Amino acid sequence: MTTFDKFHHLMIQHGILNPHLLSLLARVRHTNTLVIADWAFPNFPGIEIVDLSVIKGLPTVLDILQALQPVFKVDQIWQAEQFLTTNPQDLVKQFDQAFSSFAGAAVTRLEHGSFKKLVPSAIGLIRTGDPTMYGNVILQSA
Repeated sequence: MTTFDKFHHLMIQHGILNPHLLSLLARVRHTNTLVIADWAFPNFPGIEIVDLSVIKGLPTVLDILQALQPVFKVDQIWQAEQFLTTNPQDLVKQFDQAFSSFAGAAVTRLEHGSFKKLVPSAIGLIRTGDPTMYGNVILQSA
């Protein structure tokens, strides 16, 4: 039996598989914030970026929220209020459903400029391929 055979069963086979994303998530502590951003979100100096964008639309912010839900305890979610007026109601409902899957998390929608002022204190940013206008979110760990 080779070393590979001996430890092959230890490989992560379910949930989040991306090693860079796992590393970032492992360093999030109580009340730290994490940004999940669209493909065009600007870089912020000093914030670690895990870029998961593949093509426009893949993955989406909703995909990342779904992947995080089983492993990430959230007590606060922020999003720009402009999201509500620039997107179709069915998409707003999808985001609201995703937010509600983080049991007990409060959702605050604030002006886009105020939203961006929260970004520099985040521990990291996950960039997606999402083209949704104002679909960016900030999650605060519980």
